[in-house]
Amino acid sequence: MNPFDELVEEVKERFLDVRKSHDWDHTWRVLNLCLHIGEKEGADLEILKLAALLHDIGREEQDINNGKVCHAQRGGEIARELLEKHGYSPEIMERVAHCIETHRFRGDKKPRSKEARVLYDADKLDAIGAIGIGRAFVFAGEVGARVHNKGVDLGKTRSYSREDTAYREFMVKLRQVKDRMLTEEGKRIARDRHRYMVDFFDRLNREVEGEI
Repeated sequence: MNPFDELVEEVKERFLDVRKSHDWDHTWRVLNLCLHIGEKEGADLEILKLAALLHDIGREEQDINNGKVCHAQRGGEIARELLEKHGYSPEIMERVAHCIETHRFRGDKKPRSKEARVLYDADKLDAIGAIGIGRAFVFAGEVGARVHNKGVDLGKTRSYSREDTAYREFMVKLRQVKDRMLTEEGKRIARDRHRYMVDFFDRLNREVEGEI
């Protein structure tokens, strides 16, 4: 078994008990998106494969601590350890760690490399569109949130609470994603996924008011 396949098996084991909104399926979708966008953008696909595989490796610690630990920062640290363990060079370790440390939407570190920008876009794209809506409802269920609250007060509600609904996530974050894309292919995909979300939540708001 080659080093990448060995790494895949170890990472899959680490995702067995994580919240399903950020599970192995999410990681694999992001990896596939990275390869698609990376090919269009002329990025280093080997670096992208490793970065996508490890981008949420610190997520469990963030979830356990209700967001007090930054999974991107912690993920970069864990990624270095795992890559060294599996025989990757210091140069690869640092290039991959930079992608991971800068992929967070709410983070203050900016993606500098082409590979980091591709990972950023791929991760955000999996948060919008049909799959993004599904993940938002899964996360809301994980933290015990309501199904929906059309009148949610964004200024008086907080994450990981009863009001942290899928609609709140759309209002706080997801509707901004299309304007934060960093690659041309990411922007193209985001426009279509954004329209789908807008239509969905518009219909949801009408349905809860009893409209047919």
